[in-house]
Formats: sequence, structure tokens, C-alpha cells
Amino acid sequence: MTLAQTQQELIDEFAMFTDWQDRYEHLIELGKDLPLIAPKHKTDDNLVRGCQSRVWLNAEQRASTSLSDGTIIHFTADSDAMITKGIVALLVRVYNDRTPQELLGASTEFIDRIGLREHLSPNRANGLSAMLDQMKRYALAYSAKP
Repeated sequence: MTLAQTQQELIDEFAMFTDWQDRYEHLIELGKDLPLIAPKHKTDDNLVRGCQSRVWLNAEQRASTSLSDGTIIHFTADSDAMITKGIVALLVRVYNDRTPQELLGASTEFIDRIGLREHLSPNRANGLSAMLDQMKRYALAYSAKP
């Protein structure tokens, strides 16, 4: 599935819910479905700075399994807060196993289209931005590697 298709899938999913209480519950469910991060990656180096909650985000460069050449970035993540874990799960779902170029050129408009940013507290909105920034920094670092 392309990045745009994955984003549209999430927009469609969130459109099924009529109020934000249901959307928050869906975010929590996404967090529960997030694959566990290996304990060795729950380190201070992988903590996302700027999040009020503790959020660990690990990225590994892997060979692409598709017919295209190059590498992809595989993300694993976790958080000690349920909604924040749901937010990082949403981002991992969209940006996981993409090329660095896809990540660097990716739009974040889907976040606004599902209404997430406007329904987050200022602290959580800052954390969302910090998670996105960290993913882009990983993409930038991996795009510079041969």
C-alpha cells in the first residue's frame, strides 16, 4: 500500500467515528496493537525529546523487499501513556517501512484531516510534532548513508 493510500485509510477509519471520545478510544486501540519494541531499544537515546510522556522511537535501515532498489526505514516504538502510544502507533502505521525519500517528502495533512491536532492538548500536540520531527531526522540521516 502506498503512503497516500495508508493515510487515506486512516482518514476513512477516523471518519467512521462521530465524536472525539470514540476517536480517542480508537487511538488507544491502535496503541494496543502496536508491536512491542525490543527492550534493548527502550533506551534514553531513543526517547523522543519534547514529549511530556515517555516515547521511545527506534529506527533501523533495512533492505527493501519490493522490486525497487534501496533501503527502507523500519520503526518500532512504545510509550508509557495510552493516548500517546496510540499517536505513535498511528505514525508508525503510516511511515513504517518507507524509503527515506518517501518520509522526507511525505505530507502530514492526514493528521489535520482526521482532526487529531486540533483535539490534542498543547503538550500532546508538541509531542506529536516531536515524534514527526524525530522520524524525519532518521530519514534524513539514512538518506545520507550510501
